[in-house]
Amino acid sequence: MQNNVLILDFGSQYTQLIARRVRELNIFCEIKPYNALPADLSQYKAVILSGSPFSVRSEDAPHPDLSQIRGHKPILAVCYGAQYIAHFSGGNVAPSNTREYGRAKLAHIAPDPFFKGVPENTQVWMSHSDTIKTLPAHAELLASTHDVANAAFKIQEEDIYGIQFHPEVYHTKEGKRILENFLVTIAGLEQTWTPDAFAETTVAELREKIGNDKVILGLSGGVDSTVAAVLLHQAIGKHLHCIFVNNGLLRKNEFQEVLDQYEHMGLNVKGVDASKLFLDALKGEADPEKKRKIIGRIFIDVFDDEAHKVEDAKWLGQGTIYPDVIESVSATGGPSATIKSHHNVGGLPDYMKLKVVEPLKMLFKDEVRRVGASLGIPDERLGRHPFPGPGLAIRILGDITPEKVEILQEVDHVFIKGLVDWGLYDQIWQAGAILLPVQSVGVMGDERTYEKCVALRAVESTDGMTADWVHLPYEFMQKISNDIINKVPGVNRVVYDISSKPPATIEWE
Repeated sequence: MQNNVLILDFGSQYTQLIARRVRELNIFCEIKPYNALPADLSQYKAVILSGSPFSVRSEDAPHPDLSQIRGHKPILAVCYGAQYIAHFSGGNVAPSNTREYGRAKLAHIAPDPFFKGVPENTQVWMSHSDTIKTLPAHAELLASTHDVANAAFKIQEEDIYGIQFHPEVYHTKEGKRILENFLVTIAGLEQTWTPDAFAETTVAELREKIGNDKVILGLSGGVDSTVAAVLLHQAIGKHLHCIFVNNGLLRKNEFQEVLDQYEHMGLNVKGVDASKLFLDALKGEADPEKKRKIIGRIFIDVFDDEAHKVEDAKWLGQGTIYPDVIESVSATGGPSATIKSHHNVGGLPDYMKLKVVEPLKMLFKDEVRRVGASLGIPDERLGRHPFPGPGLAIRILGDITPEKVEILQEVDHVFIKGLVDWGLYDQIWQAGAILLPVQSVGVMGDERTYEKCVALRAVESTDGMTADWVHLPYEFMQKISNDIINKVPGVNRVVYDISSKPPATIEWE
């Protein structure tokens, strides 16, 4: 069905946000690099051109081939996109004489379906150094701001709308309405893309794609792999074989608790306790990157051994989500910088010879949770904080011993349980404890102690790319500190990390 939106990425930091806003309107969309247009454009009913850090006047500026789009499909050109359309349609784009960054008021709004329901002097968000000095001859001005004369325009014959502001950011108060006006009223898209619809369609597609083949999926206990497993289970049932590996670096009691939860969900899960193997391999190693590599290597060995026990397995299931796909595509074809490399289950080697199936590869994290809810997955699974793949290994600074793991598990348990009991857990993106490689003097009873120090960390975020520390109540912090020191032998000092990302990272290693 032709009910999709194509977003061409010119390298803007806001491109993913455009996609999220479109999805919030229950309209499906995809992001593609500007220089890697899909061969088949028939599935797209509208196109959005993103912003960019480039100037349209520079020689290395992104220059897409829009010959199959202009005049054929409605186009919404945002910021750089608007400047690109204006520049290559006979208008004039030049450096701005005034700073055009931040909040502005949109005024002189023309009566056009694009701005239906948008009041005069509504706030919008600007972020550009060039500006459109003059519009193309066949363009019509739709709105201005105090500093930007040509803030919005349309090219009637080609069904193109250009805007200098960013409708996708929170600071543009009527941004969602403007996007809806363009996509629904002007482009005629239907708002039918819902979690229920996605689940139903995906299960049907998986059933047809996989048939009676066997699929192996590595579960982590997290949201993505859990939702992927349930979708696959609904599609192929007993042909799905899940493997959950205990690397000895999970939270307290987590291995058995997660296995019990999966059993109640009806999934075919095999738990593999390889904790001794991991801890033995990590003995004496303090370097963070080497710890990660050891854990990744051992995981591959353990997973490969278990996978070979499933006869005639043809597929490897993964919980890859859309930001991972976008980043990997941008790294090879688009102008955006690569943010991270992604390995969903530790980077499985080619010799496993399994075809990959990724049922969530078109979803953002919040969409994964909504799909999970529509599938009936318990809230405690869907609301689980992100947990690093190497587990507590990167929260124990320095070398790892079973004793240190046990101490940190106990500290983490007190902290997380406290957050739940105080109703704070769901307000936090991620929380945990870090065991520091220092000891401090303390007094317990009448005796001097010289024991370990732990740092607590709690951050709020939407995607983990940036994060702010959470202002936890002093009363809560006082109780948790007392509980940790009184209940966890070997710890006599608790500190709280109030660093934001950037410049710090969420994890310490």
